[in-house]
Amino acid sequence: MPWLTSLYHNADAGIYGNRNYRGNCSGNLIRDLILYFQPESVLDVMSGSGTAGDVCRSLGIPCYSGDLRTGLDACNAEELETATEGEVFDFAWIHPPYWRMIAYSNDPRDLSAQPTLTDFVEKLKEAMQAIWHRLSPGGKLAVLIGDYNDRELGFLPLTYLTKQAAFSLGYEQRVTDIIRFSHGSTSSRRRYNTAFIPGLHDTCVVFEKPEAVAESQSN
Repeated sequence: MPWLTSLYHNADAGIYGNRNYRGNCSGNLIRDLILYFQPESVLDVMSGSGTAGDVCRSLGIPCYSGDLRTGLDACNAEELETATEGEVFDFAWIHPPYWRMIAYSNDPRDLSAQPTLTDFVEKLKEAMQAIWHRLSPGGKLAVLIGDYNDRELGFLPLTYLTKQAAFSLGYEQRVTDIIRFSHGSTSSRRRYNTAFIPGLHDTCVVFEKPEAVAESQSN
């Protein structure tokens, strides 16, 4: 996978998911991560328009996909265990909302509907904790997250906060951050009333559930 580097630049949107879905990302990065890590099964609990599921079907890899819109609360460990029938997975992918940058619903379980940044981080942590229990030892969790300038609070380092939350649960990071250039981003084409540097990328962080770890560590 010579093109899978710390700087990911792929203008091809791919054939996965629905590009008209707000916040949709190209499935090519998901595909390349799966080809690199070679998992036998994939967990996708924030499926959005179904991008990760499309990728897995094209590769012939079993994938469980769910979303709040289809009734799955990714932050509820017991609900996720029931939905997956207790199955464990080698690889999990999540592309969570970047807090309230895009409001997907007013459902109180929705990460984009959280009233404060602290609430958002806590909800994201709950999701990563629920995924922890569905990952096999040595399993990978890939999170695509982006920093952004909030209308009230200014710059929000969501990547840093995501890492903090993951590390507090016992996850480890064993590969470099993957900086994904956001092709088609509107930030570079808009005119703003205040001066700031537009963000044209997001970051994929791949965490690992250590092989030698007590299951109670993240309880």
